[in-house]
This record gives sequence, C-alpha cells and structure tokens, in this order.
Amino acid sequence: MKQSAELVFIPSPGIGHLVSTVEVAKLLLSRDDRLFITVLIMKFPFNSDPIDAYIESFADSSISQRIKFINLPQQNIETQGNSTINFFNFIDSQQTNVKDVVVKLIESKTETRLAGFVIDMFCTSMIDVANELGVPTYAFFTSGAAMLGLMFHLQALRDDHNKHCIEFKDSATDLVVPSYSHPLPAARVLPSVFFDKEASNRFVNIAKRLRDVKGIVINTFTELESHALLSLSSDGKLPPVYPVGPILNLKSDDNNDQVNSKQKSDILNWLDDQPPSSVVFLCFGSMGSFSEDQVKEIACALEQGGFRFLWSLRQPPPKGKNGVPSDYADHTGVLPEGFLDRTAGVGKVIGWAPQVAILGHPAVGGFVSHCGWNSTLESLWFGVPVATWPLYAEQQVNAFQLVKELGIAVEIDMSYREEGPVVVTAEKIERGIKELMELDSDIRKRVRQVSDNSKKALMDGGSSYASLGHFIDQI
Repeated sequence: MKQSAELVFIPSPGIGHLVSTVEVAKLLLSRDDRLFITVLIMKFPFNSDPIDAYIESFADSSISQRIKFINLPQQNIETQGNSTINFFNFIDSQQTNVKDVVVKLIESKTETRLAGFVIDMFCTSMIDVANELGVPTYAFFTSGAAMLGLMFHLQALRDDHNKHCIEFKDSATDLVVPSYSHPLPAARVLPSVFFDKEASNRFVNIAKRLRDVKGIVINTFTELESHALLSLSSDGKLPPVYPVGPILNLKSDDNNDQVNSKQKSDILNWLDDQPPSSVVFLCFGSMGSFSEDQVKEIACALEQGGFRFLWSLRQPPPKGKNGVPSDYADHTGVLPEGFLDRTAGVGKVIGWAPQVAILGHPAVGGFVSHCGWNSTLESLWFGVPVATWPLYAEQQVNAFQLVKELGIAVEIDMSYREEGPVVVTAEKIERGIKELMELDSDIRKRVRQVSDNSKKALMDGGSSYASLGHFIDQI
C-alpha cells in the first residue's frame, strides 16, 4: 500500500458491534498513517443514544482527522413476526443507501484509493454492493474463531450433506466440529436461531457468503484459540483469517454523562472499601435481564452463600415489545423482602454498570457473566475468572468453550435460554459462585496466564500485532 487508501467499515446496528468495529479501525489507523476510514452507521429507531454518545467521543481524538462517521438514512424495522428475519431485512434495506454514500465518497476523494469494504459478520449482503463497485470485501467477525468454525461447519452440513441444523433441536447426539476439540452437545448449546428453520437458513447463509470475502479479521488471539484457528487455516477452502484481538475499548465507561459519572464514582468508592479479590460481580450485558422468579433465586444464592457482591440488576423491556433492559426505579419491589437491609454490609445492587472499571478493580475476584464475547475478552484481559450463565445468541457456545474446551471458567448453567421456562435454582447458583471465588484454584491460575498472553499478543512482536500487519499488507 503506497498511496493513501480508504476503507469503508460497515458494522451491524447495536453498540456492541459498533464499538469493537471502531476499535479495530483505530488500531489500523495507529499502525499506518496512509489509511483513512469511513464508518457507515445503521441505527435502530429505538436505541440510538449510546451510539450517538460513543461517536461524539471521537471529536477531540488524535485520529479524528482520519476517521469519519456517516449516519445512513433511518429505516424502520418490522416489529411483527420473526425478529431474526426482521433484523436481516433491516440491514439488507440499506444496500442502496450504502452504494449512494460510497459513490459520493469515491468522487470526493480522487487522490485516495478505495481499498475495500470491511463488513460486520451480519452485513454480508453488502458484498453485492462492493462487487458492483469493483472493490474487495473483508469481514470483521466479532465473536471467536471457534464460533466462526461452527458456522462454516453447519453451512457445509446443509449444502454438502443435506443435513439441517434444526435436526439437532431435540437430539441427544453430540456434534463433532473441527474448530472444537470436544464434541458439542448440540441441543444444549447451539444458538436458538439454529433451531428455527427460516432464521437458521438466513444465519447459515452468512457463512456461505463469508466464503466469498478476501479475508476475515477475528477478535481473538492465537494463544487463546489455537485449536480453532488451526482448523480454519488448514481447511483449504476458506479465506485467510487474521486474529488481531483482544480488541477492547478499555475507556468504554468514560463519558460526560453526569448521572453515569456519579454512579461510577459511587460504585468504585464502594469497591475501594472491599478486600482484594473478595467481590463477585454479576452483570449480564446490555441486553440481559431476568424474570422476578429468577431474580429472587439469585438473591437467595447471594444471601445464603454470604458472598460479597456487586450486582447489576436490570428491568426487562415490556413483554412483546422491542427494546433493551433499563434501570429499575426501585429494586426493592423485585427483590426478596428485607434483602437489601440484610446484605447491606457485604453487597451492593446497582443498575447500569461501568463494566471495564469494575473488572479492573482489585477488589473484584469473580464475574458471573452472560458470556458475550466482548465481556469474555474483558474479563480475561483483567485476569478475572468467569462463572458462565449465557442467555442468548452464541453465548451458550462461548460458555461451553470457556468451561470444557479451555478450562478457564466454572459453570453455573450452560443451556439456560432467556426465552425458556427454566429457572436456575439458588443452590446451583450458590455452588457455582463458591467454586468461582476459590482463590487458589487451577482455573484462576490459568486465567492469569491467559491475561498475560492477551497483553503480549498486542505488543510489537506479539501474535496479534503480526497478524494485523499481514492484514495491512493484504490491503
């Protein structure tokens, strides 16, 4: 790459995908000053505030001259019917808008070569737009390498062997997948989307289209997923894979919102008064919430176990409505009577959580997590072991990988699904947290080693540093 080059990044809607996508963009810009990046933003009508706040944070940054954000025209998302299909239709509806924006971009930057699209894993329909414009497409896969291998495997089963993943829904059969060293208990841990015929076909088609890209950048690192990455690179039929992680936004909690700043200060001051590695942190991501019955079981487990705890407890959106969890105006109505008074000396119930700052605090000794990939990488970065409690998306598979494949997490529950009727008992939760908080466990030692490896991977000479260099050479 001799002349200056422009990459067009297309993240899927939602703050989680946007943040990790932009962090990759920042990393690229820091490595080569001939690169320019334009990020095209799709917004859901009901949840644009966090995205707007995140983008505003770039105004004074050192790379602000070389990264540009363009909001695509607002599109409505269908609220009736299959939510997965509606999601993909929402993305597909932006193809014409993407083409119009990129054509104008090419016309306005005659001295800069358009080097290609970098699309989110869910935006494979944009490959058609890139092909129309005669530029290559690269993909950014925001989950792990093992999950990418699973998607390719399920696609090959469907297209080459006429075996559809919906067949595993009620099956006791384990699924042998090259990117996992252990057979997967498919009915327990495959994402729910794969058990719906129409939705799973759309999802598996993502893998089919990903075979057409020029390279796949993955938010992982060799030392964490060596088996999965080897299986992908030795396949022979897949595009080159570039593990460049862990891609983290370690300043994700920093903002100018006075309410959040006060909450963050209050939380960190409380943690300052707790002994080292003594607090279990419970947090289930921006989309995670529980029924009142489940909340009471969690409360009972924390009280019976006598744990020091910091619990991010969010209110579910109204049933049948699109939306994200919100903070309770008052936690007392959903918790067992007297719980807050009885645990006042050892515990703290909060709403919104500054997750990065909490995981980085020396008082935190364990993390009860939904096992979203971003949260997983954050906990490993800070050397905090995880107790797995996945809720949706690919989180059940992530939990399986952490517990069974890598031996760096304990299991509370691996097959829990947010849409399901199961309530995890207080006894099971207490047992998992007790194991999590053992200070001299082998799991804790392995997590510390992974933490060291994650930092070395990004340093000059590290595996991810080198991989990003290979990607830049490809551009």
